[in-house]
Amino acid sequence: MALVLCALLAPVLAPHSPVEGSLGERLAPPLGLEGSKPGHLLGTDRHGRDTLSRLLYGARISLAVSVVGITLTGAGGGIIGLLAGFFGGWVDTLLMRLADISLSLPGILIAVLLSVVFEPSFTNVIIVVVFLLWPSYARLTRGETLGLKQQEFVALARIAGCSSTRIMFRHIVPNLTPSILVLATLHVGYVIVLEAALSFLGVGIPPPTPSWGVMVADGRGLIEQAWWVSILPGIAILVTVLSLNILGDWVRDRLDPKLRQV
Repeated sequence: MALVLCALLAPVLAPHSPVEGSLGERLAPPLGLEGSKPGHLLGTDRHGRDTLSRLLYGARISLAVSVVGITLTGAGGGIIGLLAGFFGGWVDTLLMRLADISLSLPGILIAVLLSVVFEPSFTNVIIVVVFLLWPSYARLTRGETLGLKQQEFVALARIAGCSSTRIMFRHIVPNLTPSILVLATLHVGYVIVLEAALSFLGVGIPPPTPSWGVMVADGRGLIEQAWWVSILPGIAILVTVLSLNILGDWVRDRLDPKLRQV
């Protein structure tokens, strides 16, 4: 919830522009330390940009990548798994082999190749997220669909003359939604770390966009001189991911039918 609020209210909460700075205030320490500058609660980076403002706007990037990436992945991978499980045969074999191929290729390599062909961008990060995660959703929904299509309500729908499309999206998909939501919640923290890693390596969100990964990369050579430049965004990543993992476990306990029966 704090991540969502920071992301939505960043223009209101941020005291300064996240991309504009003053060289006269570069590497100012957090308020309370010797050499700190008034108005910069968490200090500034080597370009004189306010660290707090960049952290708040960085939450926007993390939230946007997570929401867009997981939504596309859940929808695309879910439909692929639904088709594979419902129709079986060569459709199942073909789609699952594609999933195996996708799993065998490292995501970092794909990101590097994309950065060679195209400039690093938000779109590249989304492509990598979708490429890495869609097999998980496809395998999940395939397994669930294999069981659901044997249920009595599906047989009754066939007898009633319902088309395959209607059966899949009217009767099966609603039963897949809880499992997909659980997996999506568990993946949010992973996507935030992935985006930060890609941006840190220079193949994700390009500077001066205030991504947490970009901020960590900016301060990696300044640990002894200005620890706050990289340590503070690192703490933001750590706290956010741990909180989201706890939330994911809670959602799983609430929505997973197997756990609810225990």
